[in-house]
Amino acid sequence: MRISARADYAVRAAIELAAAHPAIVKTDAIATAQSIPVKFLEAILSDLRRAGLIRSKRGAEGGYQLQREPSEISLADVIRAVDGPLAWVRDQRPGAVRYDGSSAALEQVWVAVRASLRGVLDHVSLADVVAGELPPAVTDLTADPAAWVDPM
Repeated sequence: MRISARADYAVRAAIELAAAHPAIVKTDAIATAQSIPVKFLEAILSDLRRAGLIRSKRGAEGGYQLQREPSEISLADVIRAVDGPLAWVRDQRPGAVRYDGSSAALEQVWVAVRASLRGVLDHVSLADVVAGELPPAVTDLTADPAAWVDPM
């Protein structure tokens, strides 16, 4: 999986809002805290608002805040809001792509990849990240030294 800059910035912006929850946070404060270009951040915040994850308040005291509790918003929710589904194969859902012959089992591989991503991203909330207390399923994966090695 390739995590886009947009998804990375969106998750980091959402974490900033979670850390301040329920306070309203200005765009400039988020941009500065996470080193996100303001124009890029504004587009991301718009996507998060359209997805119902955050709300905006206009005016001098305006800014953004989470729409729900940080514990109720997963990292997957944020990524889906800005990038769409977690796993695509040729712009289709993994289960929609069919293979023939010697590649037939590849469909199951792509579905398993999606399930693995969900197994982590759907179960880590913004609150988990802010607290630094990730679910055991995540910490177990990162405890394996091989997880930190890039085989390239």
